[in-house]
Amino acid sequence: MEAARPRPGGPPLAPSARLLPALAAVYRAQLSRARVARIPLLFVATFQSVGIMILMRGVVDAGSPAARAVVSGSSVLVVAFVALNLLAQYFGQLRASGGLDHYATLPVPPASVVLGAAAAYASFTLPGTLVTAVFGCVLFGLPLTNLWVLLAVVPLAGAALSGLGAALGLLAPRQELATLFGQLGMSAALLLGVLPPSHLAGPLGWARDALPSTYGVEAFARTFGGATDWAAVLGDLAVCGAVGVVSLAVATWAYRRAAYRR
Repeated sequence: MEAARPRPGGPPLAPSARLLPALAAVYRAQLSRARVARIPLLFVATFQSVGIMILMRGVVDAGSPAARAVVSGSSVLVVAFVALNLLAQYFGQLRASGGLDHYATLPVPPASVVLGAAAAYASFTLPGTLVTAVFGCVLFGLPLTNLWVLLAVVPLAGAALSGLGAALGLLAPRQELATLFGQLGMSAALLLGVLPPSHLAGPLGWARDALPSTYGVEAFARTFGGATDWAAVLGDLAVCGAVGVVSLAVATWAYRRAAYRR
């Protein structure tokens, strides 16, 4: 039987639960909590991306490489709005209100709290992403054949952006700064993800390469060509997944630091 967990500055707590059962419990709880905001959340995230594509249609030719970048970037922007922006605000509010103290007393691993919340928020993005992608393909005259790739792009980009959003919210010294960081992160995803790479010069191009969602955008954009380079698509998805593992690990460390601060 597992020994009781020591708690800094207090009596030992109950033995810690295993990661996967604890993750499933946190995920269900977060999903139930977020269900109230599901419809307005999806509407705002999707409406924002659709509006951007309508604006860009006036300056981007249908079927062009730039059109592929706009549609793929706008689709992944739905994920960024929820996984990065809203999750940063959520963890910032949770830290400021003392909600982390509740999770700290539960016998669940810190990773399950971060992963469960990230997965719950990211779960709401797939319908909005699909709607945005379909609308964009019709608007810009792109094929609908490979939209199934979003089933891989959304969770991988969502993991990368969720980890980043959670880390920003947990590391921000004040709730207002967590909100600011989340907004700035989403703005970066908007600017660097939606604009065609050929329109970004110098430092902006380097910043685009450093943004976790870029590789999800690139993977999706590659599928619009006549002969898709699936090796390149898998390479982009692999990079996105690796960044997701690193960002979620950083978010878990940030959670431990915030939950047991003195």
